[in-house]
Amino acid sequence: MFHHHINKLPHHRIKNSPIHKFSNSQIEKMKHTIFIFTENRVGLLHRVMVIFTRRGINIESISASESEVKGVHRYTITVESSQEQVVKIVKQIEKQVEVIKAFHHVDKETVFQEIALYKMPIAALVGEMNIEQILREHHARILTIEHDFFVVEKTGHYEDTQALFEVLDQFDLLSFVRSGRIAIAKEMGNFSEQLELLEEEHKMSEISQSEINKQLSETKRKAKANYHH
Repeated sequence: MFHHHINKLPHHRIKNSPIHKFSNSQIEKMKHTIFIFTENRVGLLHRVMVIFTRRGINIESISASESEVKGVHRYTITVESSQEQVVKIVKQIEKQVEVIKAFHHVDKETVFQEIALYKMPIAALVGEMNIEQILREHHARILTIEHDFFVVEKTGHYEDTQALFEVLDQFDLLSFVRSGRIAIAKEMGNFSEQLELLEEEHKMSEISQSEINKQLSETKRKAKANYHH
């Protein structure tokens, strides 16, 4: 269990002046991936969604999974917004009690993928069109073949899965589903190391608070002794 009152590490915030004027590149909208590391608690996801809703920002995709740290879960959220808005949202997210840490990155700072499944009639496989050639060209594969349908799997960026969709949609595509983005930041280091720093900060904070309490008690004792004299 993680302490709720630990001092959290600073995220990618705009530094220097307390009142920062954002540049044009920070105001214009672009794709951002937000990573949220959290304890697995009921109701947290809803509260996070409310933060985006109140700021009028649409979530394009969301995925959840365990992280590399036991007991810590990761949410990966993609939005199209300005740097200014994303910085504010991440700060709000980190105020949630169960949130251990939140980060945000633009696409060039991450390695990311999506997975898509396409359900096709079996006639498309045995018909005149060369479905296998199409799949090879799109680096896709047949996941399973049933009596009256087969399922194709494609992994890649949105543009890749969408391109295959537009081709297969011409041949009686029965069903289509695309996952949310999964992503990993390119920057060095890992969350385990940062979590250790968080816990060390918490220990130091407890020690500092203990020293303050001792000094306060000593001051009160001396003041009480002087009063009686």
